[in-house]
Amino acid sequence: MKQDSTRNTSYTVDCEDYVHVVKFNPFDSGDSCSLIAYGGNNYVVVGTCRFQEEDAEVEGMQYKTLRTFHHGIRVDAIAWSPETRLDAIPPQIRFCTAASDRKLRLFTSDLQDKNEFKTFDGHSDYINDLVFAPNEGQEIASVSDDHTCRVWDLEGNEKAHFVLRSPGMSVCWHPEEAFKLMVAEKNGTIRFYDLITQQAILSLECEQTPLMSADWCLKNTLKIGAVAGSDWLIWDITRSSYPQDKRPVHIDRARLFRWSRVNENLFATTGYPGKTTTRLLVHHLGHPQPILTGTAAVGSGLTWHRTLPLCAVGGDHKIFFWITEM
Repeated sequence: MKQDSTRNTSYTVDCEDYVHVVKFNPFDSGDSCSLIAYGGNNYVVVGTCRFQEEDAEVEGMQYKTLRTFHHGIRVDAIAWSPETRLDAIPPQIRFCTAASDRKLRLFTSDLQDKNEFKTFDGHSDYINDLVFAPNEGQEIASVSDDHTCRVWDLEGNEKAHFVLRSPGMSVCWHPEEAFKLMVAEKNGTIRFYDLITQQAILSLECEQTPLMSADWCLKNTLKIGAVAGSDWLIWDITRSSYPQDKRPVHIDRARLFRWSRVNENLFATTGYPGKTTTRLLVHHLGHPQPILTGTAAVGSGLTWHRTLPLCAVGGDHKIFFWITEM
């Protein structure tokens, strides 16, 4: 794994295929390495990463593939289950994917003989995002271009169904707010649903479109971030339903927004996948300008490491990693 000074990538991993989506496991899996999954045109690869920033014995970065799962169709989104454990005997890997055939697939593996997957049917259009219930991992929420958010159990039964007013772009489930679901719609509205009453309890407005991505800050449950048009927007939900802070950052259009998992003032955005390169910008709320700018050849996906200020983007036969300052 070489350290790459050009375009200020900290590290790269070579992949056998185009990487459509990449996702660090956001949960503690009981191992000192970080789990990462990436999806290509017809498979999902699960591997482990270890970085010199967390282990002095590592030179640069160590990456190891644990298993390649045949998927048979392009992978569009990946969510990790909190039930994934590398320290169990046998280990358990569990994740769910969304694919271009409008189906969810739940994979469970012990990395040896047991490799199961279940298919969930119900969405009638492209699925944009999905997430596991963060504490027990017994439910999965998904949002789609079919103007619905659906909550499923692990057998694929639909437990809740929310009708949206436009395509659902992002869905978030916060470990400290386990009975609420955040759903962001393309029309610029972000709603919070109470999962007990199955009613909307709060909404936020971008006042601009299209909203492409939103995220709920892990370190501060009152902070919501999103990208709409070419801007990023930040809300403090106790203060107003309109953004407290916004800034134009991507010349064409912004595509993804992700909060860092270690600092409530740190977040990353990506521009729209262009024909040649995609821009990654890392922002800090205390700084007027982005604190890091990176480019990836036709990048897609954006994910933060669980314990380091380090993010990754997929691309053409590569995953790119950038380490930033806190």
